[in-house]
Amino acid sequence: MQLVIFGPQGAGKGTQGSLISGEWGIPAISTGDIFRWAIAQGTDLGKDVKEYVDNGDLVPDRLTVRLVRDRLVQEDTASGWLLDGFPRNIGQAEALDRLTADLDAPLDAAILLEVPEEVSLHRILGRRVCSNCGRNYHVDAPPKEDSVCDACGGEVVERSDDNDKEAIRRRLRTYYDETAPLADFYEKHDLLRRIDGNDSPEAIFESIRRDLQRVGHR
Repeated sequence: MQLVIFGPQGAGKGTQGSLISGEWGIPAISTGDIFRWAIAQGTDLGKDVKEYVDNGDLVPDRLTVRLVRDRLVQEDTASGWLLDGFPRNIGQAEALDRLTADLDAPLDAAILLEVPEEVSLHRILGRRVCSNCGRNYHVDAPPKEDSVCDACGGEVVERSDDNDKEAIRRRLRTYYDETAPLADFYEKHDLLRRIDGNDSPEAIFESIRRDLQRVGHR
């Protein structure tokens, strides 16, 4: 099974990707994972990516597409994969179409998690993370002891990129301008699966599971 998942920041893509991965036994692959994987390989392509990442620049589409191809032919993708963070725009979606055709692994569904902008803001502004192990929390679901990680005892802090409401609004505007049009793209291909993301993670996942089962993924 080959899937992509997209939605605005704070929609819960990472959480749902992990649940889908566990349910169907396929790797959930984020763009960041791909970049880190490429850099760790130490290849010429990985070195090119590292230069962009180290400078804080966006990795060009031409490199990103090559990296995605390299990642999707690894052994752990034999049963399928889920991409989170790619494609980000129509050009990348068209490139993914060509790539999956070359690999004879056509996309089965594009899952869109839909949440209102104010919900995205609340979720992002409330996110907290353990500075030691990276475990995620939220002000609505904090650790048992204030600012102390349940898993390792590390300090739970506010994420540095999540404390500027205007910066978050700009990131959301970029999403709506560049990534949201993927909904029309995948709807025309009869691949779009709209999921209400304004619920608990468990309820959202149950909606995804039912939807995928209806299209034959049991």
